[in-house]
Formats: sequence, C-alpha cells, structure tokens
Amino acid sequence: MEDEVDRLVAAWRRERPDLDVEPLEVLSRISRLARHLDRARRTAFAEHSLEPWEFDVLTALRRAGSPYQLSPGQLLTQTLVTSGTMTNRIDRLAVKGLVQRLPDPGDRRGVLVRLTEAGRDLADEALAGLLAYERALLAELSTAQRGELAGLLRQLVAPFDNLPE
Repeated sequence: MEDEVDRLVAAWRRERPDLDVEPLEVLSRISRLARHLDRARRTAFAEHSLEPWEFDVLTALRRAGSPYQLSPGQLLTQTLVTSGTMTNRIDRLAVKGLVQRLPDPGDRRGVLVRLTEAGRDLADEALAGLLAYERALLAELSTAQRGELAGLLRQLVAPFDNLPE
C-alpha cells in the first residue's frame, strides 16, 4: 500500500539523488499523522462543545485526582503554555463554570484551580469520546503492533520531554 509520503520520497530521490531522504519516511508520516489526529481530536471535542485547549486544562485537573485541583504553575507545566495564556484560559473556564479559583492554604498569595462537578463530568465525557475516535484510528494495528509503535515513538519523544527547563 502506497501513501503520500512514498510519493514525496520518490520525487525527492528522483530530483535530489545526492541527498539521503530516509528521515522523511518516518518524520513526514509523523507530521501528517499529527495533522490527521488534530482534526479527529477537534471533531471529538466539538461534539462536547470544547476547544482542544479547554480539554487539555480540564483533563490535567481531572488526572490530578480528588479534589481535582492544581496550581496555575502546575497547569503551565502540563499544558506547555505561558503564564499569561494560562491566566486567560482559567478565566474563560471559570466563566463557563468548569473551574473555580480557590485560595492556596499553603501560600497566602497563591491560588489553586479546582475542577467543578460540571467540569469533571465534561472532561470524562470528552475523554470517552476522544478514546473512541483514537481507537478507530488505530484499528488497523494489532495489539502487538500498537505496543511496538508506542515504544518506538517513546524513544523519539522522551529526549524532548526530559529536557531541563
């Protein structure tokens, strides 16, 4: 079975036989897959009237476990956005009644962001919907193939995820 990357690589090999274009065979597929996954995720989130960034914040809080709260700094670390962006996101989610700001008992100047019951329910529903979409995307692979692919991708991603800040 041939895909768009096969055609792209063949064209570069024809036009630039002096270059080793082998990295394109892996990384161009990852890039294309990321775009397809982004579209599928947006569709899954839209079914719950969520934007991807809303899902990211809500699920970061949901994963924290009861009482489903984190500091804005912890949210920054998990969502990879700037402080100003996170403040705006928390404000918007609070207006929707999905999160609330609470004083941090351990830091008089700090706040904690807590998921409301409505936010928790929405995060759970959206996650279930997303997993159904993602399961369908992986349906062509066996359990062993999914495990092997996950391991190989972990090898590629781990060095980026473990860079000192």
